[in-house]
Amino acid sequence: MDLSNLRPAEGSRQSDNFRRGRGHGSGNGKTAGKGHKGQKARSGAPRPGFEGGQMPLYRRIPKRGFHNRNTKVIVGINVNELNRFEDGTEITIAALVENGLISNPKDGVKILGNGELTKKLTVKVTAVSEGAKAKIEAAGGTVE
Repeated sequence: MDLSNLRPAEGSRQSDNFRRGRGHGSGNGKTAGKGHKGQKARSGAPRPGFEGGQMPLYRRIPKRGFHNRNTKVIVGINVNELNRFEDGTEITIAALVENGLISNPKDGVKILGNGELTKKLTVKVTAVSEGAKAKIEAAGGTVE
């Protein structure tokens, strides 16, 4: 068994081009699978989640919390991750994306001080923690 031989279970896939309400001979004529009468048999049936006028679940449950629309999402990277770069490299957000360390920089990138750094690098990102700055400068690099 491998990925090239995967197939859905027998009978699990059904065609979605089935024509409803096209006469008795089609096997799905007359009521077209909606049964006899009732609200769900008619056009304009209620939306999903409608509870017949009872206060719906999403309105009965208390709302909690607050979402700040002005918040910034900063991506954090530890100092030890920078060891994969060559000695003397200039570290920018573009270089981090290109190297696969981050995929979406969002509102900025901050270098954090976890781990050890052995390379001499020039770092140019949105923010750098105090511990990370000390480690980068101890290794002979600079922070801009």
